[in-house]
Amino acid sequence: MGLKGVILAAGYGTRFLPVTRVVPKELLPLVDRPAIDLVVQEMLDAGIETIVVITSRRKGAVDAWFDHDMELEAVFRHEGAEAKLAKAQPPDVGVAFVRQRAMLGSGHAILDAAPFLGDDPFVVAYPDDLFGAPSCTAQLVETWRETGCSVLSAHDLPDADLSRYGVLDVQGEGPVRPVRRLVEKPPPGEAPSSLVSLGRYLYTSEFLDALKAHWERHDASKGEYYPMAATNALAGAGKVVARVVDAPRWDTGTPLGYLQAVTDAALARDDVGPAFRVWLQERLKAR
Repeated sequence: MGLKGVILAAGYGTRFLPVTRVVPKELLPLVDRPAIDLVVQEMLDAGIETIVVITSRRKGAVDAWFDHDMELEAVFRHEGAEAKLAKAQPPDVGVAFVRQRAMLGSGHAILDAAPFLGDDPFVVAYPDDLFGAPSCTAQLVETWRETGCSVLSAHDLPDADLSRYGVLDVQGEGPVRPVRRLVEKPPPGEAPSSLVSLGRYLYTSEFLDALKAHWERHDASKGEYYPMAATNALAGAGKVVARVVDAPRWDTGTPLGYLQAVTDAALARDDVGPAFRVWLQERLKAR
């Protein structure tokens, strides 16, 4: 049984207009690596070798990221610029692209990927959520191997405004906890815990069956279709666990979160980090 990955990259990225009018938000760089490349590397590090990318009509540049630029590579070979040639290589992963023809929500997008997934477990990633080490996806895979359940990544945020998150109703303590249900954006004071769901999910094939069943009952007039009902159906059957992951997370779905991620990425690099740190400190003093 092989693991697969699904990256949801069909959205408009309206929070980053005007740049996302022509540049997909998944390609916005953290210094010189686009966000989607970090997600792909996370999946590769966890042993995933095949990825399905859900795109849309305006996301041709996302497809191109996974392809060779033959002209550019030829120039670098002619120049003997081996370092540049190495940087110009696309991700070494099997990839399929599925175009979501209408923006009907993430649940619908996952169903579009279903023909490529078979009966294999798969990890769904939102490129807005980026993680540091240790690999979030690897922790989900480890937990699935131990439990056989679908696995939701989580952080414990006792001091956060939980009404901004999907919050997990769980049993017990420790890094792995059975999930009773997922509550989306609970009103203040009504959250079932301080454990919030993050943008990585490992689903077994049973999830696709539940997702399809709920989609067939979904009233399109009520808006987009999301996976929560299917997730809660499996959770009610005792087939979902939460994994409290040990990885830092950046929410790059907002301009502030994106700037924080870029700053941390720059500070962590040996080539630009030291000089950037000095400049940043001087800049803050000047303010």
